[in-house]
Amino acid sequence: MYKKKRSVTIQDVAKAAGVSASTVSRALNGKSDVAGETQERILTVIDELGFTTNLAARSMRSHKKNLIGLIMPDIAYPFAIEVMKGVNRAIAESEFDLLVYTTGSVRKSGRAYAERKYVSLLTKSISDGVIIVAPVVGEFNTDEPIISIDPVMSNPTNPAVHATNYHGSVEAMDYLIELGHKRIGYIGGRVELESSNRRLLGYRDALKKANLPIDEELIASGDFTTETGISCSRMLLSLPNRPTAIFASNDQMAMGVFQVAEEMGLRIPEDLSVVGFDNIPESKYLGLTTVDQFISEMGYVATQMVIKIINGIPLDQQTYRMQTRLVIRNSCQALGNPKNSDGSIGSPQFRAIDLKGEGGERQ
Repeated sequence: MYKKKRSVTIQDVAKAAGVSASTVSRALNGKSDVAGETQERILTVIDELGFTTNLAARSMRSHKKNLIGLIMPDIAYPFAIEVMKGVNRAIAESEFDLLVYTTGSVRKSGRAYAERKYVSLLTKSISDGVIIVAPVVGEFNTDEPIISIDPVMSNPTNPAVHATNYHGSVEAMDYLIELGHKRIGYIGGRVELESSNRRLLGYRDALKKANLPIDEELIASGDFTTETGISCSRMLLSLPNRPTAIFASNDQMAMGVFQVAEEMGLRIPEDLSVVGFDNIPESKYLGLTTVDQFISEMGYVATQMVIKIINGIPLDQQTYRMQTRLVIRNSCQALGNPKNSDGSIGSPQFRAIDLKGEGGERQ
């Protein structure tokens, strides 16, 4: 029969080191009232016994844990996976290790409480700094290094990384309008995120610029999940005067549009043009026209930023804006198949629009 091995306790360390448990605790927490010789003896015993708080022991020697915390709402979604790819690349190039915390779902209640709890736990005792992805909390009461990716506000109190969401949205809409689409449905994301609000603003402003009416029944509210992409698409495509194109504010919801179009017997792009936002790997295989916000690079840059702060290196800028790029594939077609400027029929050939400069984004 399997017998579980007993874990080494702080009392075991104290007994072997010839000190009290409270002395071991004070040493692990870096208290100055523990003599240097006693600290070294405790560290030696910890190493010999394999005491599980060796992270704390290591930090006693270097005053650094060499650990970065990553907090995200859901590690199963493609956006999170792409962020982690970039974080992982930066971690591999550094001397730091990574610890990931997740609430398990973007829809889970109590996320603000969980984010504050995780940030407090990581910054006070476990890690040297924290990266938090798409937080619902706008401000954290700590002076420890924190970087937000896709923050809840345009100018958060802590350093942040986000894409030029407004520019990306305008570029996507301009492209659909150039193709002759006038009734363009829009599926929004999580309303508490600034990125979602910027994309909606870009949608509205592009219509205004083209002197096209803004029809509120063409605007549906999702939450960046495929499920809401499906429900919102069914609503939009069931309208008596349905849209000829749909701009989904992320690729996951655009996948929902594809599913509903197939259910309803609509062909993409012949009957319906579709644009997404993110450029996750799956979008390439769908042939989805989308806005690339270089998610992996966002994770990489955020990790570099938090490491700089940990090492006392000043940041070049508090907010890093990742430049978006429109990637055109084959999910869009000119309305009515008019001739393009080059004389061809149907949608223009693949092109990529690279947005230069970051000063023009509307906040």
